[in-house]
Amino acid sequence: MASPRTPRSRAERRQQQRQDAEDSARSPDSTTKGFLLPLSMTGLLVALSFLPRVQENPVLIRSFWGAAAVLLIWQVVLFTRLKRTSATRALVPLLRPQHYLQAAVQLSVFVYWGWFWRPVYDFAWLLVAQIVFAYAFDMLLAWSRRESYVLGFGPFPIIFSTNLFLWFRDDWFYLQFVMIAVGFLGKEFIRWNREGTKKHIFNPSAFSLGLFSVVLILTQASDLTWGQDIASTLTLAPRIYLFLFMLGLVVMYFFSITLVAGTAAAVLFGLSALYSAAQGVPYFVDSEIPAAVFLGLHLLVTDPSTSPRSPLGKTIFGAGYGLGVFGLYAVLGAIGAPTFYDKLLAVPLLNLSVRGIDRGVHAIRETPLLRRRRMDVAPRRLNLAHIAVWIVLFVVATATGRTDGRHTGDSLPFWEQACEEGRRNACRQLVQLKLTYCGDNSAWACNELGLHYMDGEVVPADTELALGYFSRACELRFQAGCLNLLQPESAVTSVPKELDLRLLLREGGVNLMGMSETELYTRACEHDWSFACSRVASST
Repeated sequence: MASPRTPRSRAERRQQQRQDAEDSARSPDSTTKGFLLPLSMTGLLVALSFLPRVQENPVLIRSFWGAAAVLLIWQVVLFTRLKRTSATRALVPLLRPQHYLQAAVQLSVFVYWGWFWRPVYDFAWLLVAQIVFAYAFDMLLAWSRRESYVLGFGPFPIIFSTNLFLWFRDDWFYLQFVMIAVGFLGKEFIRWNREGTKKHIFNPSAFSLGLFSVVLILTQASDLTWGQDIASTLTLAPRIYLFLFMLGLVVMYFFSITLVAGTAAAVLFGLSALYSAAQGVPYFVDSEIPAAVFLGLHLLVTDPSTSPRSPLGKTIFGAGYGLGVFGLYAVLGAIGAPTFYDKLLAVPLLNLSVRGIDRGVHAIRETPLLRRRRMDVAPRRLNLAHIAVWIVLFVVATATGRTDGRHTGDSLPFWEQACEEGRRNACRQLVQLKLTYCGDNSAWACNELGLHYMDGEVVPADTELALGYFSRACELRFQAGCLNLLQPESAVTSVPKELDLRLLLREGGVNLMGMSETELYTRACEHDWSFACSRVASST
């Protein structure tokens, strides 16, 4: 009588599927046919270079052709070497949920965000080109080192995750291909022994983002990228925190990363509240957690392959991300670097700490007290409990105005008052906000910056810079700016005009061009503009 067949685990079934595919593909003919895939990807990359979106910029065209040339040369060299040695290469189809589900969630962010900030949609073909390049590059890299390449959705989350946080401007887009290549090279070559097997140390997208962030900071070349725009325009999408929270629940349910994201958010909420209570001003200017950081703690730091697996390890890892972002924000601000790098620099450092966290958690769990009290709870049920706690935390944070909606830091009069009172970093934040609004063509903000640089009380005096801002305000038809340009010593100031208010009162959201004048001045009054309150009172 035949003995019953022992059920195989998912990993064993996957390994058998991979072995069967490799066995069927080990022939010279299948190797030749296999090379048609990277060749077709290279051809597709060249074809994409003829799109109008690419043709409008010669540097962009050369970036596409340069990337295609590298891929083509690599294929010719590799194919020739394999033919000479009669070696074979195989394609192993394998679809993994962590790849296609994560890619679907990330794509949802692009679609929603892009609806309210159109440069995202304008970037779509460049995103497609990166995916095409990534498949060909990853395939050739794998075949250069071993017999098989696992064909699935693996490159999608790497490309999407990278581009949710950083992309280069068209004139420097070849660096985008370099950044993608660096991510895959890091995954392939920078590895260590973990749990008895060789595994990559870094989250591939976080590795390339972190490395390029360091280079951009050291070379003061952040203006080559859209990094600052990406970080600041997420809030143009209404209820972005709620949207990211809902998407995050999907990832949390399927991949049990709740403790990482939830702990990171709790640490940041707590530290922000403590700082605000101690200093009287918000830490992150106009939010408790910047929207881009909230995105990062859901879709960047939570890669299951490069983070701890135990509940305690995930908690420590998440707390480390929260502390890292909080500390890096202060460090970057102090050295004059763009603060949007805070969420990117923290992840590779945490990836390096994973084995240490695992050892520490193992030592804690093996203490006699915890070994006696250990409870066996099904991981799925435990994760559902963590999700429930995270939902409660987010609801409380939202109800207390810590996520979407108006924030104390949205009010310029608040920062002016805080600056006058000498509160920590208040003057720096005030100038930064006015710089942002002047860049958005607020004539009032430009005139105010001119006054600051003329009197030298908030920033070092700079007459040439002051005159430049007065000139800009005058060009925008702000009378006080014109008077100051003619007689800089007069120091004429004025209240914001209607168009200025439509820019100054956005609260990080959509423009207010369609808002009625009555609603606009009521909103200004709520932001502590006293002249607006007088106007509202006189009209009632």
